[in-house]
Amino acid sequence: MPGNWYLSRRSMLRGLGAAVSLPLLDVMLGPTVRAAVRVEPTTRLAYLYIPNGVAEGAWQPKQVDQNGKIVSLNPWMGSLQPFAKDITIFRSMWTPRGNGHSAGTATWLTGGGFNRERIDAGGTSVDQIAAAHFRDDTLLPSLELSTRGEGFFSSSLPRNTLSWVDSRTPAPRDIEPRVVFDRMFRVGKSGLSDRSVVDLVLDDAHRLQRRVGRLDQKKIDEYLESIRAVERRLKFAEEQQQRADKIAGLRSALVRPEPGIPDDHRAYVQSMMDMIVLAFWADATRVCTFMLDHGQSNRYFNFIEGVQGTWHALSHWKDASGKTEDDDGITFWSSREEKRDMYNRVTAWHTEQVGYLLNRLQQIQEPSGSLLDNSMVVYGSSLADGHEHGEKNLPILLAGRGGGTIQSGRVIGDRRDTSMSDLHLAMLHRLGVPQQRFAESSDPLTLG
Repeated sequence: MPGNWYLSRRSMLRGLGAAVSLPLLDVMLGPTVRAAVRVEPTTRLAYLYIPNGVAEGAWQPKQVDQNGKIVSLNPWMGSLQPFAKDITIFRSMWTPRGNGHSAGTATWLTGGGFNRERIDAGGTSVDQIAAAHFRDDTLLPSLELSTRGEGFFSSSLPRNTLSWVDSRTPAPRDIEPRVVFDRMFRVGKSGLSDRSVVDLVLDDAHRLQRRVGRLDQKKIDEYLESIRAVERRLKFAEEQQQRADKIAGLRSALVRPEPGIPDDHRAYVQSMMDMIVLAFWADATRVCTFMLDHGQSNRYFNFIEGVQGTWHALSHWKDASGKTEDDDGITFWSSREEKRDMYNRVTAWHTEQVGYLLNRLQQIQEPSGSLLDNSMVVYGSSLADGHEHGEKNLPILLAGRGGGTIQSGRVIGDRRDTSMSDLHLAMLHRLGVPQQRFAESSDPLTLG
C-alpha cells in the first residue's frame, strides 16, 4: 500500500442496490495522523428508555467504597457486573418539569414541561440537537428505535415519543429491524432484495482489501461478517413467520407480531441492539434513541420464569389484589413481596439486554479504544419507584467513557436533587456541540 494513500472516512463499499459504510480504518487516518501517538476518538450517544420505573432499592449498587467506586452491583443489576468499571450510576437525579407515564416519557429528553392540549414537549430533545450537529458528517443524522407497543396505551403519542424535532414535532420511530438495516445499507430499487448486502458489495470489498494493510483487511472481514450475522438473524425470523403460515391451525393459535418483527421478544430487542452496534461501528449515525417499550407498557412478561401479569400492573407492586390500575382481572398475587419480586425480575431482564449491547460494543476495537470506550449510553426511566410515580432519584446510569472524557466505575450524586438536564448538557459538550444551555440548565454535570 502506498504510504501516502488516503481513504475518506465517508467512503462506502458499493454494489448493485447496496451501499455499506465502512468502519474506521487505519488508511482513513492519513500518514500524519497514523504517526501520531493518540487518535482523537469519534464519540457516539445513545439513550435507552424503559417505562414504569423500578422498585425502590433495585437500582443502587450492593457495595460502593468510600470514594464512590462501584464494588458490586445488586442481583437485579448483576448482568452489568462485568462492566462495573465502564458504568456511572446516578443518585438524586430528577426531571423537575416532567413526570408520569405520558408527560415523563415525552419530556425525558427535552427537559421541558408537557402541554397536553397543544401536544407540546417543551423543546427540541437532546438527541435531535446532537443529530443536527452531525447532519453533514454521517449517512443518517440519527436513529429513533422502539419496540412495537402492547396494551391500551400503545397508540398514545406522548407515551411513544422520546425524540422531538421541535417542541411539537415528534421524530418518527422505526420498530422493525429489517427497515433499520435497509436504511443503513440498501439503496434504490435493485430487485435484489433477497441477496445478501455483503454479497452485493463483495467485489468492491476485495478491491479495497488489495490496497490496504493486513490490520485493515482483518477489520473489513470482521465487519462484513457481523453484517452477514445480522442478515442471518433477520432471515431466520422471516422464515419462522412463513413456517407459521404453512402449518394448519398454527397461525390462528398464535398472536403473531406484524411482518418483520421476531416472535421472541428477547430476539426482537437484541436485533434492535444489533442495529445500534452496526450504526455506530459503520459511523452511519452517532446518535440513537431506543424505547425498549412505550411509556406505560402493558406487555406481559410471563416468558420470564416466576413472572405473571403486565409490566405496568407489576410496577404498582403495593397493590396485590389484582383489582387496580390495568390489571387483567385474572392475575393476582399473594403478597406485595411476591409482586415486587416479579417487578424486579422484569427489571433484571431488561438489564440483561443492556448487558448484551455493552458486550457487543466492548468487543469492537477502534484505534482509540473500544466502541464502548468511545460511546455514551444513557439507560433509565422517567419514573423512580413505579408504584409512587416518583420523579426524584430516577433510575439512570451511563455506560461508556465518552472517548476518555468520563471517569466511570462510580456512583455520582448525594441527597441534593440534580436535574437530568445537567446530564443532557454534559452529553452535548462531549459530542462537541456548542450548547450553552439546555432546558433550565446552564451547568453541565461534572463527569470527568
